[in-house]
Amino acid sequence: MSKPQIVWLRRDLRMADNPALYHAAQAGPVVAVYVLDDECAGDHKYGGASRWWLHHSLESLGKSFGARNSRIVLRRGDAVEELAKVAHAVGADTVHANRHYEPWWRKAQGQLKDKLELELYDANYLFPPGHITTGSGDPYKIYTPFSKATLEQMPPRDELPEPETLSSPDDWPASDELSDWNLLPTKPDWSGGIADFWEVGEAAAHERLDWWADHVDEYDDGRNLPSVDKTSQMSPHLHWGEITPVQIWHRFKDKRSQGWKTFEKELIWRDYAQNVICQFPAYPKESYRDRFDEMAWRNPNRGHLIQEELEAWQKGQTGYPIVDAGMRQLWQTGWMHNRVRMITASFLIKHLLIDWRHGEKWFWDCLVDADYASNGTNWQWVAGTGVDSNMFSRIMAPLTQSEKFDAAGYIREYVPELADLPDDKIHDPEEHGCKPDDYPSKIIAHKEGRERALEAYRDMKSG
Repeated sequence: MSKPQIVWLRRDLRMADNPALYHAAQAGPVVAVYVLDDECAGDHKYGGASRWWLHHSLESLGKSFGARNSRIVLRRGDAVEELAKVAHAVGADTVHANRHYEPWWRKAQGQLKDKLELELYDANYLFPPGHITTGSGDPYKIYTPFSKATLEQMPPRDELPEPETLSSPDDWPASDELSDWNLLPTKPDWSGGIADFWEVGEAAAHERLDWWADHVDEYDDGRNLPSVDKTSQMSPHLHWGEITPVQIWHRFKDKRSQGWKTFEKELIWRDYAQNVICQFPAYPKESYRDRFDEMAWRNPNRGHLIQEELEAWQKGQTGYPIVDAGMRQLWQTGWMHNRVRMITASFLIKHLLIDWRHGEKWFWDCLVDADYASNGTNWQWVAGTGVDSNMFSRIMAPLTQSEKFDAAGYIREYVPELADLPDDKIHDPEEHGCKPDDYPSKIIAHKEGRERALEAYRDMKSG
């Protein structure tokens, strides 16, 4: 009988189109292992919202394995050491894993090769980072030529089916109980809104894909309107690997709508972000344009008032309804509409002149789709500090954005104290003299915040 084959699960929590699982199943009895390693990622260990999603995704996938008379072995600790222990316990020599590109996982993959035979597969992106290169063979730094080159390389790989059968080892190694990991919040349990908003797991991902098939054609226009929200809401399913961009691409490859073409470029942006962290592993923590470290950022750690302003932003109490709606949606659902993510990020960085890294940390803890590469790349894009980014001097006007993109319904949903205001006043109730007593005044005027940011930028450039 063939030796047992270890499948190392990380952000690839699915049965279908899972190369590591597919090839392991062909080679012998499968022992799927998930290791909760809270040390390897340092300050980017999973935040609260991510841990909630992880619990439910592992629970869902565990049922899928159980339906095939198999199981997931759960371990907690150093991933490399725990995988080696499991391999020793079952007599396995080989670990099958899908490649991951966060710096801690790249390090762990290198260490594991010294202990066991490691078979790595390309799985979670349209094309593996490093595949799309310039004519001289260098990786792209700028998104637009990267996107064009990616489109020229289409199609991506073929999908893989679920394994037809999973054979089991003679003896199963010891496994933790998922409930003992305490991934779910209890004191207090703040996850009610997230639980109401999301269905988790591979089946839920494909149900969402079925819904999206009826709406993707509307994406080009609808993606900017938070009140109607014609977005896929597939980002957490993609992040946790409950579905792959390859599966999505093949589902829509025959479409010719502008909505699909625009959404396809969003999938390419995910690939681009992974390429960025492969070139600059500390990108979510260090400004690419290091000159911005000389910017006169207002540091919340050095001033009580600045800390209060950061907390007002975090809690959705800035006095700017579109900003507050976005931040409250984030806290309530673990997710935020893409257009509003840009508005809220710009407000923190430019109106409040607070370093983008404070925002990256907050989103990391609050987003169910918190992705090391995408989160860091998006924040540096807004901040103007990235390898490819918006200009710092382009400052989004939240009041104008709110009215332009018809966010009245969105504001009513997430800022209920403004729900009775008419459309023409809800975007700026303070200006129209109808601000309710229980809603805060603006923590800074738009013009004042804009001028302060531009002055700090000019000083940095001339310094």
